[in-house]
Amino acid sequence: GKTSAVEGRDIPVAYLTCNGTPPAEGKPSLMTFREVETLFHEFGHGLQHMLTRASVGDVAGINGVEWDAVELPSQFMENWCYDKPTVYGFAKHYETGEPLPESLFEKLKQQKTYGAGMMAMRQLYFGMLDMELHANYDPSTSEESVFDVQKRIAAIYSPYNLPLDDDRFLCAFNHIFAGGYSAGYYSYKWAEVMSADAFGAFEDVGLDNEEKVREVGKRFRDTVLSLGGAVEPMEVFKKFRGREPSPEALLRHNGLA
Repeated sequence: GKTSAVEGRDIPVAYLTCNGTPPAEGKPSLMTFREVETLFHEFGHGLQHMLTRASVGDVAGINGVEWDAVELPSQFMENWCYDKPTVYGFAKHYETGEPLPESLFEKLKQQKTYGAGMMAMRQLYFGMLDMELHANYDPSTSEESVFDVQKRIAAIYSPYNLPLDDDRFLCAFNHIFAGGYSAGYYSYKWAEVMSADAFGAFEDVGLDNEEKVREVGKRFRDTVLSLGGAVEPMEVFKKFRGREPSPEALLRHNGLA
């Protein structure tokens, strides 16, 4: 971390502790595509930590960033795993140096959008169920049980897969009862909206326009990656994008628009 409160702590330091596929049968450790995505994701957190300009440790880097915005830089970085020049900069056969076949790259892009609509509705269902239980539901006055609430919300977001009468998913929904996401599960989807819209700024100028991409990248660095928790996330986003987040880019990335 970085803080002016401790002498010598003016250079931010970030550690990424990663687990990867181990070497096997005489071959070196070869990363799966999911591991590559995870590395890009975690490196996004590292960038925000290392490029911070905040001098107070509690709000430097990822510290103090509000829950529903802390995943913006990390999810943003995942988009580069589907950018062809980026992928072909490293996706080569470890022995022959042969680049990844284009047919496989196309399949990687296709799997990203497979079932995206159902997954989006699933996350909206969980987020709204969480918010309904924590913000509106009072077991002492309501005629509904928590399972009735579950069915009511499911009918809106997941009518094709309604809970059975003996469904007890809520008893194992640890995220919102014991995992730190109480009234905050929505942040998963909201972070996707923000990160996709941020990447959309690069798409708007053309990913093959290096000069413009560099300009947008500098603005991203000077706002999202440097201000830390010292500035309210919506203000940080508006400083970068010039407006509030829009879901348009996420819908497009998911093949839904």
